[in-house]
Amino acid sequence: MFFRPTLYRRPEFWQGLRDLAPQAPGVAAWGMMTGVAMVKSGMSVFEAVAMTLLVFAGSSQLAAIPLLVAGAPAWVILATGFCVNLRFVVFSLHLRPYLMHLPRWQRLCHGYFTADITYVLFTRHHPHPGATDAERTGQEAYLAGNYFLNWGSWMVASLLGVGLANLIPPEWGLGFAGILCLLGIQCSLASSRMRILSAAVAGAAAVLAYHLPLKLNIVVAIAVAVMLCLTVEKIRPAPEGAA
Repeated sequence: MFFRPTLYRRPEFWQGLRDLAPQAPGVAAWGMMTGVAMVKSGMSVFEAVAMTLLVFAGSSQLAAIPLLVAGAPAWVILATGFCVNLRFVVFSLHLRPYLMHLPRWQRLCHGYFTADITYVLFTRHHPHPGATDAERTGQEAYLAGNYFLNWGSWMVASLLGVGLANLIPPEWGLGFAGILCLLGIQCSLASSRMRILSAAVAGAAAVLAYHLPLKLNIVVAIAVAVMLCLTVEKIRPAPEGAA
């Protein structure tokens, strides 16, 4: 993690930090809005701070808040959070080859710190796992730099939102800044027809399945896009010169 000297002393750490810097304001705005929303929903300051530190998942936090206010059963709240965060199963499977050389406790820490933005930036910068110890350490240092700024921006802003909830009106729409941040990253990744197709299909599926309970439209969108891309990969002709 970013608190290990072997990582934050490497140049890759600072490169990871610089690469995430343009997205940090959007992350902070989203975090502040989440902190405000928790307190406005009726949670105590202690509960809001505890949720911020322990959960570190803005989408599932926002999904759980109305359920908590409505007094929904615990299993419904947990199921909703699980469904909203199912995309992290995909992230974890992709990151597994990069991190399997680490002890289990460090891999668990990676699971806690991984976010949409850090995953996207890391896999774009390092499309393949390192082949040597030096390469693997460099990749981990880059990821730690991503983590440091993303987690720090979120935590500071979210805790400020908790503390200043009564002074920040919801009309500011701070959460929209976070959405724009993610949208900008997604557009930057649209570098091939396959990626554009998968994004369009996933978006359409998410909208069509919007009324499903427990935010299952997100799961449907991921499943449909993955199945479509796998099918297209199988049926399209191989490039010329392929063995």
